[in-house]
Amino acid sequence: MVRKLMFRLLPVQIILAAVGTINMIVSSYFASNYVGTDAMSAVGLYGPLNMFFGAFALMLVGGSSILCGEFLGQNRQDKLQEVYSLDLLLLALSGLFFTIIVILLSVSDMTGFLTQDAAVRPLLNRYLIGQAIGIIPLILSNQFASFLFIENKGRITQAAVFVFIVVNLVLNYLFVAVMHMEAFGLALASSIGMWAYMIAEAWYFVSGRSHLRFTLKKPDLKECVSMFRIGLPGALINGYQTFRGLIVNRLLEVYVGAVGISAFATANYLLALFWAIPVGMQAVSRMLMSVAIGEEDRMSLTEVMRCAIRRYVPLMCVISAAVMISAHPLAHVFYKDLSDPVYMMTVWGFRILPLCMPLGIICMHYVSYAQASDKQRLVYLLTLFDGLISVSLFTAILIPFAGMNSVYIANVINGIVSILIIIIYAAKSCGHFPRTMDELMVIPDSFGARENEFTEISVRSIDEAVNISQHIQEFCMSRGIDKRRSYYAGLATEEMVCNVIDHGFTKDKKDHSADVRVVCKDNDVILRIKDDCVPFDPQERNLLTEGGDAASNIGIRTVYSIASSIKYQNMFGLNVLTIRI
Repeated sequence: MVRKLMFRLLPVQIILAAVGTINMIVSSYFASNYVGTDAMSAVGLYGPLNMFFGAFALMLVGGSSILCGEFLGQNRQDKLQEVYSLDLLLLALSGLFFTIIVILLSVSDMTGFLTQDAAVRPLLNRYLIGQAIGIIPLILSNQFASFLFIENKGRITQAAVFVFIVVNLVLNYLFVAVMHMEAFGLALASSIGMWAYMIAEAWYFVSGRSHLRFTLKKPDLKECVSMFRIGLPGALINGYQTFRGLIVNRLLEVYVGAVGISAFATANYLLALFWAIPVGMQAVSRMLMSVAIGEEDRMSLTEVMRCAIRRYVPLMCVISAAVMISAHPLAHVFYKDLSDPVYMMTVWGFRILPLCMPLGIICMHYVSYAQASDKQRLVYLLTLFDGLISVSLFTAILIPFAGMNSVYIANVINGIVSILIIIIYAAKSCGHFPRTMDELMVIPDSFGARENEFTEISVRSIDEAVNISQHIQEFCMSRGIDKRRSYYAGLATEEMVCNVIDHGFTKDKKDHSADVRVVCKDNDVILRIKDDCVPFDPQERNLLTEGGDAASNIGIRTVYSIASSIKYQNMFGLNVLTIRI
């Protein structure tokens, strides 16, 4: 079910990750075709600033996502609401602050740290004014999408992306091609598009239909600190990339010229559309990993990482190869003159940079896992090398000899260095080369249930459901649980799984399964049943029949009478029922 869930949730997260990329591709297209190479340089020079604002937002988005995942795993709805409210408040305030900063940089002409080119700098100043208008929705929309993901409302995000694309394209054509507003028009179109995108997402939360509710009650400062502490290491990579962008842009300006910045920006922005796939993969895995950590589910935790390596990486290799083969037609979209040096510089970007993407999947997933499991030193180390040191260092070494291609080659070397750091860390922690996924992830022995302390069964039919009781009873007794509680465990599981089949499997024509996990640890018996059917809360049935017909829903009532606790929640479109006997 973990693999199935990862691929079901993936399209929405890819679309979410692609929003900013689509914005930059549209801007790049209109800049290169209607304004000129200098305008394309202005778009590229804004990249580091945009990365910096994104780093702060990512810190809050990453921290809140991991906390929300853990609270979902623990079924602590009150804390989930608290994190939601606190996160939105902090993001809105930070967006306002960044807007003011960008406007001041532009109107006071304080952009000399970005470029000294007299032709490009005025264009950049006007471009910044237009971008400032869209900073608040850019920051907030990412978090709204994350919470829509939690509420299993991915279709709203898809509709919002469609609105954004239409508004962005129409306004770019109107402002740039028709009204000739040049750099300011490029930025203004994308900013208005971001407002449309955010409003399309936010209406669900203000309509009263969402489970999450914004409240202005005094927040718990401990959660604020936790949000920053957890999110900071992962967000540092964007912060490092800000400085990396400044360094690389300056090296290109010195050794290649403004044409090099234009080529690199073009290749980067179009490839970012394909990078949305690994970013979407990471977003899904980060949330599932944090839920598994909240549930102390060792097997699900390793299965997420295993799926990333065995399924995601091969898929990305195919996509990368397709991009490399299409290098010439992709470059021709932006630059029509094949004799212009910028054309071949862009072609080589499409030929080399895609090699980074399969390598990046492994590093991104490992960073997400290290964040969720509080391996902060490892996150700091990985993000420092991945975000700043490797690319900057190898570009500086290679650019006098390889010219423009040095930047592309340095990015590939960066991916190799990051994977080597992961392997060396794991080998040092376990004392030998990692041979299992548990060793590669350096999962503590004390985490979750050991292999002999749990059993898992996937049920797909009523025949399998009626046979499950005996298996669970025998497993519990083999772990030292008394005969009475072992019998109750088997009875409760059979009853609840049969209810899932009766009320869920027959509601549509899709293939469904109910995944049962039984944990016997420290004399505790914990039953967890997950299914991908329509929402079904057994507590509602139990309450409806209290005081009524004694024979009505007798199976559910029996389970509630023998269990010490029963918790239900619906997350990511899954019903999750946890029973303690």
